[in-house]
Amino acid sequence: MKKRLAATLLSGMMLMTAIAGCGSAAAKTEEPVSEDIADEAAPKADESSDRAVLRVGMECAYAPFNWTQDSDTTPDGSKAVPIYDSSYFAYGYDVAVAQMIADELDMELEIHKVEWSSIGISMDAGDYDCIIAGMGRTAERQLAYNFTEPYYYRDNCIVVKKDGPYADVKGLSELNGTGCVLTTQLGCGWIPLLDQVEGAVTGTNFETTSECFMAVANGVADVFIVDVPTAQSALLTNDDLLMIRLDENDTFTGDEEMVNVCIATRKDDTELCDKIQGAMDAIGWNDKAKMDELMDKVLTQQPAAN
Repeated sequence: MKKRLAATLLSGMMLMTAIAGCGSAAAKTEEPVSEDIADEAAPKADESSDRAVLRVGMECAYAPFNWTQDSDTTPDGSKAVPIYDSSYFAYGYDVAVAQMIADELDMELEIHKVEWSSIGISMDAGDYDCIIAGMGRTAERQLAYNFTEPYYYRDNCIVVKKDGPYADVKGLSELNGTGCVLTTQLGCGWIPLLDQVEGAVTGTNFETTSECFMAVANGVADVFIVDVPTAQSALLTNDDLLMIRLDENDTFTGDEEMVNVCIATRKDDTELCDKIQGAMDAIGWNDKAKMDELMDKVLTQQPAAN
């Protein structure tokens, strides 16, 4: 009995070995697959993955230049851009211009959301390669960064409470000696203008423009120095605020630098700065009428306006 069992086991082992051997022999004797067939069978790589990436830093909280929204849709059908490492999307004037530049350069656009106070530091650290964020080109900033020619020209204004004591102000001199409390955004080119109101109180300056508008609305500050498009954007959802364009003969001096809104790159990255400028030239983005038309359009696209 034991001999029969052993013989049966031995026969089974030999059969399994033979089957395995046939498999090995079959693998060795398979006809080689032609390169053409192999290429057809291989998964196709996404061609867009080979494109260079234009990495752009912005606040995504400075409407109408840039803002954050939940989806990629806009009322007019334009596409918002995903914010890097986030489930949200960015749109606004800056995003629209960045997309046009990226398309002209045949590059993918990548938006990085960053606090304004660290926007230059993060670029220098290599988190992204350029800043398209409503940044004014000032002499001080030119010491640290390269700038393109303006991609937008803006005017400055003040924002006060609609039913407050400064609602009838027409010129800057009317604020002198009133003891009004001034505010503006931290780290911006409007900071030097605060000293031009004689007898005013310099209040707290805030990280975002939204906080500045809120300070005026809540009576924490009386006057917010800001640009016209940002004020127009805020007034869409703040009925108690009033934007005042000061008389051109009685207004701030030395604010001409903030009129020029430009794209910044690292100081040593002249190649990218030149490429971006070349793209702007190619699409004719030196026409103020085109700039104003786009700004008017995006003002109607932001979530607060719909």
